[in-house]
Amino acid sequence: MRIVVKFAGALLEDAATVRLLAQQIAALSRHKHEILVVHGGGRIFTATLKRLGIESKFVGGLRVTDKETRDAAVMVFAGVLNKQLSAAITAEGQPALGICAADAACFSASPLVHDDVEGSLGYVGYLTGVNVRFLESLWRAKLLPVAACLGLGADNELYNINADHMAAACAEFVEADHLIYLADVAGVLDGERVLSAISCQEIDRLIHSRVVSGGMILKLEAAKRALQSGVREVHIVGGGCAAAALAPSRFVRAGAETAATLELPGTRVFREFSSAGHSASAAV
Repeated sequence: MRIVVKFAGALLEDAATVRLLAQQIAALSRHKHEILVVHGGGRIFTATLKRLGIESKFVGGLRVTDKETRDAAVMVFAGVLNKQLSAAITAEGQPALGICAADAACFSASPLVHDDVEGSLGYVGYLTGVNVRFLESLWRAKLLPVAACLGLGADNELYNINADHMAAACAEFVEADHLIYLADVAGVLDGERVLSAISCQEIDRLIHSRVVSGGMILKLEAAKRALQSGVREVHIVGGGCAAAALAPSRFVRAGAETAATLELPGTRVFREFSSAGHSASAAV
């Protein structure tokens, strides 16, 4: 089974949480699943910029990124966070390799178009391609790739990419079976309830009715893209359930049966309801 797992940056702030997640990722990989980890780190990045005296500016949830800010992004995402996470997974017995866009041009990007102007947010990009052969060579060598949220432009510059969007695009390009967002919230919330399952058709309603907001909008929009591009299911899992969601036993049935659904905590997002499907009003 091919799985893309996105780690929220907030989960990387606690050493014990990183160790527990690394244990589960390593165990899952040993069950011969091909796993790509994509990680964020926005809060740590913002704190680093503050220490450097660089002001953070956001437009529509995306960070305006001038050259100085971009260089700091490379330092934080492809440097400290990427290598710490790779080291944690390796320490649990599964060799991991931290990679960023510049490595074998593994992730290509173009400047993001905002308000009809390409590059108006600076070095902010969107993923346009993945060197799938490179990733497959790592999996064949029993190495687990851990990707920073950066892309390489045609101008040979590195671009900062929203990690939720990057994970969804990666899942599309590598033809992943499942995309799993490990978040700092328990799933998609309606008030204090966690919606157990929602379809693509319901995402726009949840956004327009303001049931969801902020970063969850970006996740759901990215999830919709991944599902429409052929990814079987997307799961949004968080809180104390994040590590438990990666237990290898949860993937046994889904791996053996093509149409099987992963039984994970949090919220399952899928293309469309079957006649026996769930409703977005379902909660746990």
